[in-house]
Amino acid sequence: MRAQDVMTSPVVTARPDQPVKEVAALLAEHGFTSAPVVDDDGRVVGMVTEADVLRDRIPVDARTRIWGDEVPEVHPAQTVAEVMSTPAVAITPGTDAAAIVRMMLDDHVRAVPVVDGRGVVGIVTRRDLLRAIATDDATVLTAVRSRLSAYGGGDRWSVTVYDGVVEIVDDFDDATDRHVAQVIAESVPGVAEVRVRSRESVL
Repeated sequence: MRAQDVMTSPVVTARPDQPVKEVAALLAEHGFTSAPVVDDDGRVVGMVTEADVLRDRIPVDARTRIWGDEVPEVHPAQTVAEVMSTPAVAITPGTDAAAIVRMMLDDHVRAVPVVDGRGVVGIVTRRDLLRAIATDDATVLTAVRSRLSAYGGGDRWSVTVYDGVVEIVDDFDDATDRHVAQVIAESVPGVAEVRVRSRESVL
């Protein structure tokens, strides 16, 4: 499974000179946790997140001051360039989803923009990956059978799916085809593991 299989597209982007308040409205409207920041040429130059937008944007309630607490004076940033995270880390449509998960966990990021020669073509979020994991077994089974049918015919493979684990039995007992079937099945969103066996090993 690769970035192009799970990414959200098209993606909402922000500009460095865009007002923070405007970007806050965009994130709230679309339910996003972050957005790539692009320059005039469409290149990713940073990421702006919910946390970036929230920083210093909500003043202390005046009623709090009654108790004499010292309230620090803050001046909220006005543009995205002042709050965005840099440098920007981007991936390509062909990036392995497993590598994306490792990046998110190791670097504590929630979203990664997907770029190609045309600029930003999508974004992969933790929610996108969770959605893939949560794909029900019936949907996974249909997708695996469809892709295998296109490769070796509809009656070539026996396929079952349980809790994201795909079991494939090769009726023709061909090692090369079993390897191809493994690769095909692993590319289907929602697949957690693939086990391919020959018909003889089952009997």
